[in-house]
Formats: sequence, structure tokens, C-alpha cells
Amino acid sequence: MSVVATRSGPSRETATLPRSAFLRTRRGERIALPWERWFGPVLPEEQRLLDEVDGPALDIGCGPGRLAAALTRRGIAVLGVDTAPAAASIAAGRGVQVLVRSVFDRLPGAGAWSTVLLIDGNLGIGGDPVALLARVARLLRSSGRVLVEVDPPGTRTRRLMVRPEIDGVPKPGWFPWAEVGADALPGLAARAGFGLEELWTDGGRWFARLGA
Repeated sequence: MSVVATRSGPSRETATLPRSAFLRTRRGERIALPWERWFGPVLPEEQRLLDEVDGPALDIGCGPGRLAAALTRRGIAVLGVDTAPAAASIAAGRGVQVLVRSVFDRLPGAGAWSTVLLIDGNLGIGGDPVALLARVARLLRSSGRVLVEVDPPGTRTRRLMVRPEIDGVPKPGWFPWAEVGADALPGLAARAGFGLEELWTDGGRWFARLGA
């Protein structure tokens, strides 16, 4: 696993922007990816979400690092984690400390993080939200919290095998993913040892705060 060190200077993120990006399921369904948001500025609802963050914070699936960079600008210690080297390179260009690594691999500071972020659908990483939250529980300090984004109430919670398609070109390799509706979150969180402290909607999106 490689480490992308923080570096200064402009990133080349504009050269990496796709025209379209989505996940294709094995049944042929298309799941839209909000790639324009990932590469854009931090939105007002995200700024309000970041008001909930205590450091040190771990941003799992940080992508190009817009949220981690915003926390860094606030003076909050944050580490981004992402499996995609290209995304991690962009995050590093934004001044983010980032690891190219899976959340299920060994990570620094286990048991010492105050906040873990699972935003932009990242609760679906690995296709098993309970296993992912159980892993997060081992990373957090006893008083730590998780900030997650979920799909709206009424959305079917399901596990999928998917692969990305960027600009109409399928990428090799299927991987497990999950979609989690807000209705299912309390039960899934409880199975991993978390309680639902708050669930709210902002900017047309749904967020929650989980605590031990």
C-alpha cells in the first residue's frame, strides 16, 4: 500500500474530469455517480455537516479530497483514505494527507480517531454495511462518532456487484457495493454496536450521526 504525501501547488484535477460516470450492476442497472460534486466546491449542506466533525478525523473513501481539504482549512487534523491512486493524487494536491489503502487494511491511529466520515455513498464500501461499521468501531475512540450519508427513506437497501463505467468505457473488475436507505440505518448500526444519535436531511440529501 502506498502513501501519497502532502504536496503544494495546483493539482491537475481538471484534466481528469469525466463526461459521465456511473456504476453498472451485473443485472445491467446503472447507478449514477455524483462525479461533478466530487470534483466541485464544498456545498453548503456539506459545510454544515463538517461543523459536526471533531478531530482527528478519518475520511474513508475521500476521493479527490474536497471534504478532507475543507477540514484541513478549518485546522482539523484529518487523514483521507482511498483505494484509487488517481483520486488520492488529486487529494494530495489539495493539501490533504492521504493513504492509498482500503479501510479494511491496517490504518494508523486505530482506536484514536474522534470522527469517521462515510459520505457520498461510502457506507456501501465492501457491500456489507454492518462489517464496515464494525471496522469503523475499531478505529474510533470510545467517545467517537460516525457521520454517514444514506439514501432517502423508502430506498431499498441491497447488496450489489458493480463495476465503474467512465465515459462509456467499462473498467475491469467487479466489486461488492451496497445501497443503504435511511429506514434501514438504525438496525444496521445497532448490529455494529452503534446507536443513531440524529438523522436529518439537508440540501436534498440524508445524513446521520452514529455514536457508540
